[in-house]
Amino acid sequence: MPAALTLALTVLAEDPVPEDNDVVAGGWGAFFFVALILATVLLAFSFVKQLRKARAAKDAGVYGDEPVPPVQEPTDQE
Repeated sequence: MPAALTLALTVLAEDPVPEDNDVVAGGWGAFFFVALILATVLLAFSFVKQLRKARAAKDAGVYGDEPVPPVQEPTDQE
């Protein structure tokens, strides 16, 4: 067991620390960044859709509220 520990400590001691400019996210980092942006946009559209459905159900009186009559737009007939 002490030999394995000695070997592990030797390997860790010889492992050089890379320079700041040598560490990059690369292609996988860019992929996940774009995927997270797309997932956020998808969730936002879904959230807006659900809010519209909830508003329509509330206006229809589904949740126990008084139904709201539909708003009629004025016509410009003279």
